[in-house]
Amino acid sequence: MRLEILNSGYTFGTKVLFAFIQLASRQPVPDAAKLVFYRADFYGDPMKNITHEAMRGPSTWSVGDRELMAAFVSKVNACEFCIGAHTATAIGAYHDEARVAAVLSNLETAPIEEPLRATLRMLQKLTREHSVEAADMRGLLDAGVSREQIEDALAVCFAFNTTNRLADAFGFFVPGPRGFESGAQYLLSRGYK
Repeated sequence: MRLEILNSGYTFGTKVLFAFIQLASRQPVPDAAKLVFYRADFYGDPMKNITHEAMRGPSTWSVGDRELMAAFVSKVNACEFCIGAHTATAIGAYHDEARVAAVLSNLETAPIEEPLRATLRMLQKLTREHSVEAADMRGLLDAGVSREQIEDALAVCFAFNTTNRLADAFGFFVPGPRGFESGAQYLLSRGYK
């Protein structure tokens, strides 16, 4: 169910910003941006900072890897908006549509490195079961994933489990491929701030 608050309740300055974004991108302002601006003090600014740090902060995971994690978590949650947005962004970061499609189609047969595969398996379990065990973490370490990489992947998982639920609860509009590509270009050039 789409909530009306995503269409109203903004300051004049925010409305001008949205008009500029729409004019420059030739696409509607994504609902994710609208939600961030609706209650910037309560949700928007804190979540932007958390998500930007998880997705663009220092990490040995590449931007493509983290965008793929976001798309993968979103697929586990069946969040159509976030699947489209982060699949497009992962493709843009990797410059490899086949790699992204292979992971989202079948993690076990996708041509990716074992540390990334093991990490995605753990994110899948955490997203589905809401818990992981010491044995899961030992398995990641044995697969060559560092403690820092585990922490970084968990930050991505937190950000997108939160965002997926909000996107579905607020009924985010799902644009077509052109809209997702435009959003991906923005995220790749500016990040999540």
